[in-house]
Amino acid sequence: MIAASRQPHCGRVAWITGSTSGIGWATARLLAGEGAAIALHGSKAASATTDAQLAELHAMGVAARYYALDLADGEAIAPLARRIAAELGEIDILVNNAGMQHVQSVLQFPAEKWNAMLAVNLSAPFHTIQACAPAMLARGWGRIINMASVSALVGVANKPAYVASKHGLLGLTKSVALELATTPVTCNAICPGWVLTPLVQKQIDALVLREGLDEPAARARLLGAKQPSQAFVTVEQIAALTSFLASDNAAQVRGAQWNMDGGFTAA
Repeated sequence: MIAASRQPHCGRVAWITGSTSGIGWATARLLAGEGAAIALHGSKAASATTDAQLAELHAMGVAARYYALDLADGEAIAPLARRIAAELGEIDILVNNAGMQHVQSVLQFPAEKWNAMLAVNLSAPFHTIQACAPAMLARGWGRIINMASVSALVGVANKPAYVASKHGLLGLTKSVALELATTPVTCNAICPGWVLTPLVQKQIDALVLREGLDEPAARARLLGAKQPSQAFVTVEQIAALTSFLASDNAAQVRGAQWNMDGGFTAA
């Protein structure tokens, strides 16, 4: 058991969407290490990997369960929130991390990809906020953290649905934050640049195939275009910022966009 002095989220319940890999898993591990019960989420049924992740969280001395749901099914989100509340306790920390990516010109972009990406990247956070915020308000405490992107701040060619959905997510963040400004519930967004997640690795792999580059050269190409620091943001760094925004110390951080992009938006 981790000492109480190192558990700023002791007694809290955190629901992190898309939390079996990348940013979501790093956030789940950190919040669990700081005392929060964890609702892990993914789009598929539990696997041996998921069981191992739950065992790791349980070893930290916290409750944890896995919930499978395709977030494109908006009508199923509120029932899942109620199930989490019944099994783990009312949700105190909501991290809208799940996302989809597809890279293609707007001229050829499949309509079904557009619809799916807006459903997962934008509509799902709307539904999770609507499902979780009332109980947060009733209990007098809550934190909503939306994982946006630098693509919420600038345009990017060949990513029409991703850019549109992330711009929308940032707008949703600000609107919710203002609506809840006089309450103990906050809403903020994190806008990462290049993070070496499975989603970004797919883009690196595609660049290798498309341009005939080796992997180090493909990574350098991505970083050189949009990350002045020439280094990937780490999932641990994003998890640490998420932990801060979920803390009592962030009570007056409201409607903020936290850019973690190696200096890209500074220009």
